Amino acid sequence: MRDNRKHSEKIKNLPLIPLRDLVVFPSTLVPFIIGRSSSVKALERSKEVDNTIFLSAQMDPSLDNPTPKDVFSMGVVAKVIRTIKVDDKNIKVIVEGKTRARILEFISTFPYHQVLVKEVVELENDNPETRDLLKRVLTLFEDYLRLSQNANFEAIIPALRENSSERITDIISSHLYLPLEEKQNLLETTNNIERIRRLNFVLENEILKIHARQKKDNKKPGRSKNHMRDPGQKIFPAGLNIKKEDQPNEIEELKKKVIEAGMPADAEEKASKEIERLETMPPMSAEATVCRNYLDWLISLPWNKKSREKRNIEIAKKILNDDHYGLEKVKDRILEYLSIRQLVKKPKGIILGFVGPPGVGKSSLGESIARATGRKFVRLSLGGVRDEAEIRGHRRTYIGAYPGRIIQMIKRAGTKNPVFLLDEVDKMSMDFRGDPASALMEVLDPEQNNSFLDHYIDTDFDLSQVMFIVTANMMEPIPRPLLDRMELIKIAGYTENEKLQIALKFLLPKQMKAHGLKKNNLAIQEKALQKIIREYTREAGVRNLERELTSICRKIVKKVVLKGKSYRECITPKNVDKYLGIPKYRRSLIDKQPEIGTSLGMAWTEFGGELLTIEVTKVHGKGNFTLTGQLGSIMQESAQTAFSYVRGKIFELNMAKEFHKNFDIHIHVPEGSMPKEGPSAGITIAVAILSLFTDIPVKRDIAMSGEITLKGKVLPVGGIKEKLLAAHREGIREAILPFDNKPDLKDLPKNVKDVIKIHFVENMDEVIDLVLTGELPKNIRKDRIPISSGITGREGEGEGSQEPPLTH
Repeated sequence: MRDNRKHSEKIKNLPLIPLRDLVVFPSTLVPFIIGRSSSVKALERSKEVDNTIFLSAQMDPSLDNPTPKDVFSMGVVAKVIRTIKVDDKNIKVIVEGKTRARILEFISTFPYHQVLVKEVVELENDNPETRDLLKRVLTLFEDYLRLSQNANFEAIIPALRENSSERITDIISSHLYLPLEEKQNLLETTNNIERIRRLNFVLENEILKIHARQKKDNKKPGRSKNHMRDPGQKIFPAGLNIKKEDQPNEIEELKKKVIEAGMPADAEEKASKEIERLETMPPMSAEATVCRNYLDWLISLPWNKKSREKRNIEIAKKILNDDHYGLEKVKDRILEYLSIRQLVKKPKGIILGFVGPPGVGKSSLGESIARATGRKFVRLSLGGVRDEAEIRGHRRTYIGAYPGRIIQMIKRAGTKNPVFLLDEVDKMSMDFRGDPASALMEVLDPEQNNSFLDHYIDTDFDLSQVMFIVTANMMEPIPRPLLDRMELIKIAGYTENEKLQIALKFLLPKQMKAHGLKKNNLAIQEKALQKIIREYTREAGVRNLERELTSICRKIVKKVVLKGKSYRECITPKNVDKYLGIPKYRRSLIDKQPEIGTSLGMAWTEFGGELLTIEVTKVHGKGNFTLTGQLGSIMQESAQTAFSYVRGKIFELNMAKEFHKNFDIHIHVPEGSMPKEGPSAGITIAVAILSLFTDIPVKRDIAMSGEITLKGKVLPVGGIKEKLLAAHREGIREAILPFDNKPDLKDLPKNVKDVIKIHFVENMDEVIDLVLTGELPKNIRKDRIPISSGITGREGEGEGSQEPPLTH
């Protein structure tokens, strides 16, 4: 035996916090709660002495104001690691025990206890007998943790083996569920070999007690009460400085809340098991905190709480019309649902998918639907989400685990039938952590979401009564199985007249109110609004329009402040420039004369429809074919197809000699910084190439869209409504569309149909007749079709010969 004085004897002047039912050991990290004013002041004083404090247990935990004789003289010098304010009175403190120390003298007892302490020298014994006994204690402790169902035993045991023998005994002592007096005895045993022997005896006794209790309770498996807590041990949280009779029984409160929550049987069983586990744990242990968090989540979920729905269709219709102009298809669908609710008590929840460009009101529609139906509203933005756990939650084995965003939002709503907006679903991505889009399939499937399983909650939650609304700008990034689960409603952009009405009825009053302006301060003429819409914004929605109106309001506010509240300004088409600067967009496309090799197409983007100019030119060369303008692979193939069709056409007209041998062909789509994709520009490119080779100009006041085949057939394309709205916005009065797209016009506003003359075509011959300003040459040679100029064709093969292949 040797006396290893690792810690030299030191005398320190430290503030004291008396603890209730808690003994802190050296080398351990312990949380506890303080609430007495003396304890709070002692904690504040510790900040002045390098966050060092002395901790000692009270002999009688029920005493609210212990005197020096009521506190054990042996305690621990500890370092305050962190403090967290729980409420107005209580503070959670996390400390790390450093060394044993004994109180020499109480220097003061008011306003807090100040003591003079002397650090105690620990006697170490490093010999074979000590090591063998320590191994036995570690084995017994491992059995003890398993029997007490401590989930962390696999992490505790390896950590113990890496420490010194005195640290091991202190850590084991802190993890035992023992009466206060027994723990205090272990703290006061400064001889390490004696402490190991004492632990060996205590562990053997505790294990025997557990086995005896398990045999006694065999008749009720799985429902045994707390085996680990000594009958004399208190159940209120250690260190919580309030009187015992005032301390609510936490376990009983939790049981009562579980019953009141109205959980399903499976969830209630899990909650009961967690409460049983919580009873066996030290109140302030990390594992107990995990249990409490889990129980809090189970209790706080709205298992049976529902919003009382409004079923009056007229009121709902008024709310929807007050909030949004147009969007009749969406409004009708909501009113249909409310009508079903009149006849069916428990219809399935609906899952609507709103697809459309930014700024058309997809997200704000969700709030209006919630108001119209009387439900709570929650919104979850999915932009940038790439982890499946964001949807399904983390398993509780992870540190800091939480439920997924779906369950979190349901808890925030407080009801099981809210309007749940899943915003920007097309902006989700995936990586090695999983695919959140796949996780959403269960959420958005009416046949499955009545038993949605979150990894953290680990029990089924019914989402079938939730009204899900999914928004996206584009359908392409969304997986097909996910799209299949939604009722898709496409929301196209607004017409110029609709934007004007939205600005007058919604945007302008909203911005005037936000800026504190009265009706007599600002007036904007309709023609001025039309000019703003046409020359300062080019969008499918109204977001930029609102931004421009905000800019005007700011400038008027400045003048009102400088010149007085009676200042009045009227915005006219002539003075718009004064407030918004020079126009950002000019309508130059339809003002020009017809040109050779230039045609006007219509394109669809995620921001709405756009007009697209196609330019084709020929330069001296060797017959090369060039495409520029950042065209996607599909659009490049479409251009190749159009080029091959035109070559076949001009071979018919015997015009191949000049261009194929001596010229390069260059096709360019302006605004080269913008990526372009899709087959719908096929007929537009073909018209531009044909115009170039025949020297016949193309009309500039007619826009077109359609896919072309090698045989000259015109195939249907998508985005018709958006494309025609863009044409209408830019003043186009004539358009060419594939014949098979005729049914798509039913959703087109009447004022657009009345203004734009639409030609439906089935082949390129009809397109050519409509767009070229002159007629094609009449000298068609049907008896002989040369493959290329300067190359001998198959002239002698007769009428029955096989048609020659087209070459590039």
